[in-house]
Amino acid sequence: MHSVNSNGANIPALGFGTFRMPGADVLRVLPEALKLGFHHVDTAQIYGNEAEVGEAIHKSGVARADIFLTTKVWVDKYAHRDFLASVDESLTKLKTDHVDLLLLHWPGGSDVPMAERIGALNEVKKAGKVRHIGISNFNTAQMEEAVKLSDAPIATNQVEYHPYLDQTKVLDTARRHGMSITAYYAMANGKIPNDPLLKEIGARHGKTAAQVTLRWLVQQKDVITLSKTATIERLKENFDIFDFALGDGEMAAIHGLARPDGRIVSPEGLSPVWDKAA
Repeated sequence: MHSVNSNGANIPALGFGTFRMPGADVLRVLPEALKLGFHHVDTAQIYGNEAEVGEAIHKSGVARADIFLTTKVWVDKYAHRDFLASVDESLTKLKTDHVDLLLLHWPGGSDVPMAERIGALNEVKKAGKVRHIGISNFNTAQMEEAVKLSDAPIATNQVEYHPYLDQTKVLDTARRHGMSITAYYAMANGKIPNDPLLKEIGARHGKTAAQVTLRWLVQQKDVITLSKTATIERLKENFDIFDFALGDGEMAAIHGLARPDGRIVSPEGLSPVWDKAA
């Protein structure tokens, strides 16, 4: 697996995501994922499973220094005092003295000024509690604002990204500032495995449509992707995407699946006004 350099953060291109994963599933599946080679783990305060992620890592036998660990501050903790306390709580749950990447989870849902949020991110970085800082679900204008407000470089913007959603504008903005984007919802809520084009491309390479999609994401410059499964048997499938490459025509054909109504995740009150497709 290669890593993506995002403003000094070397982030493994394929991560193990824990969104909507109950603690029991984390304790069952994450140790196997770590053993297989998933050394980039993504969680969040709102997921309610930081303690189980911490326990799984602690008992895995994989050195903490070999794991790139991300968590996210929830919108109700954006006020300065709450923010700092929430990070300390996350570190306790995660059984670590630092996380490798800390993100603001959504731009909406709080009236705390952006300068205060970014200031708190910088403060916990200066204190050594986080190695790198980032954002999640920001549109291009908000990305520009975050970059201007931050003393430390912004490493990544974690956003929904899959073949049905054009994220060219967000990716162009990220690249201009030395950032990456981290793709979530790569399987488009279960639509990917049955897509005829992706299945056809997969057949050429002896791969599944899901593997083709994950490969399409990590083969793009400055793109990281999260994969998620509660099925141990599927871990190896998700991980086995570095032994083949897609041709330029195949990459372009997959980009061609994007459509205006491709976005799936857009919670009212949390989401920004999204950028229109390029």
